[in-house]
Amino acid sequence: MNKANEASLQKKLRPRHITFMAMGGVIGTGIFKGSAETIGLAGPGVVLTYIFAGLLLLVVLGAMAEMATVYPGRNMKDFVREAFGERLSFIMGWLYCFMWLSVCVIEVIAAGSFLQYWLPDVPLWVLSLASAALILVINMMSVGSFGEVEFWLAGIKIAMIIIFIVLGACILFGIIGSADAPYLRNYTEHGGFFPNGWTAIFSALLVVTFSYGGSELIGLTLTETQHAEKVLPKIVSSFIVRVILFFTLPILVICGLIPWNEIGGQSSPFVQVLNAAGLRGSAHVMNFILVTAVLSAANSGIYGATRMLHTMASAGEAPKMLARTSKRGAPVNALKLSAVILIVGAMLGFFAQEHLFRVLMAVPGFVVLLVWICICLAQLKLHKSYPVKPAFRVWGSPYITVLTVLCLSVIATLFLFDEQNRISIGVCLALLVLLTAWSLLRFRRGRE
Repeated sequence: MNKANEASLQKKLRPRHITFMAMGGVIGTGIFKGSAETIGLAGPGVVLTYIFAGLLLLVVLGAMAEMATVYPGRNMKDFVREAFGERLSFIMGWLYCFMWLSVCVIEVIAAGSFLQYWLPDVPLWVLSLASAALILVINMMSVGSFGEVEFWLAGIKIAMIIIFIVLGACILFGIIGSADAPYLRNYTEHGGFFPNGWTAIFSALLVVTFSYGGSELIGLTLTETQHAEKVLPKIVSSFIVRVILFFTLPILVICGLIPWNEIGGQSSPFVQVLNAAGLRGSAHVMNFILVTAVLSAANSGIYGATRMLHTMASAGEAPKMLARTSKRGAPVNALKLSAVILIVGAMLGFFAQEHLFRVLMAVPGFVVLLVWICICLAQLKLHKSYPVKPAFRVWGSPYITVLTVLCLSVIATLFLFDEQNRISIGVCLALLVLLTAWSLLRFRRGRE
């Protein structure tokens, strides 16, 4: 790896920046709007699905933390390269870039559609391009300033969820609102806590796992964090608890206030609870939160894509020009490439928004599963030959890591046979075949 290029990234990210950046990629429309779908699949018992998926995520992040203590100054892609060589690293890197750029296209179009609530006369493509421009400007800032902006963007969402939990709990137990408080009635009625059977918690696992996608973004911040090998284990242990709480508690509140079978997908369950609280202007409040959520997710996505492109260019796996950084430490050419893709995506959304969403929506979930599996396999491969003793160990390794790989593989297999994702899977498999062929040609001389 070209250390000069890698060193040009500034080590200005603090632990709070990293934590909130990763949470910004996770806590988005998946919880604010997508929770209606998961509740519809499994009822209140879906909280167990979120906890189980959170435990899988804990192992993935733990594997990264362990490798970071052994190989300081490297990120998650470097770990895969160390374990399996250039080819798999090359394939995973480009897949990950494709995933985040597709997420960003979806998020800027979603941001434009939410902004139309206040600006109905402005065309969608104009608002989407404006959202994309804002995200690109933020990413052109110095690393420290970028981290600070993302900290506050993600902080707004997190504050909203905390307020929602407290407010909902007060309504649930009759502290505020009407005298006819539901208490725990909606957990036991309407079919009980597992209205569709306990096996339904596994049917929702596919959607829930995808909701956690983006957490592995922590693994790309390592080269811009001082003493990452010491910081990451602490971040992982606190981050996973926060993610599980910020998903499970809101869903328990929602299911407690509204019978699970009456939660519709037309509007956010959060809006329904705010209306039940009698909060005036709740639609405006929720729309502001949704705009913030998708902009934060897009912001994290551009960060993930550009840093991965920079890492690949530094390793000779992408054009060298993408490794160039600005005086502020931002990968300027990678940002220019991302800007072109965002503009094209926003324009495609103008012509074929529904088809574009259908193709792109399932892509991130499948790629995230592959990336998580690669991270766990890298830890399994490397742990026997570490050059130094790791300061942090995955709990129950290697057995718990093997079990996690098996679980993630089963989820990925179920995804492959889901008819609703047929087009998306076709796109992913075609890209995977193309990248595999490209890697075979590029590294055919066995430079490893």
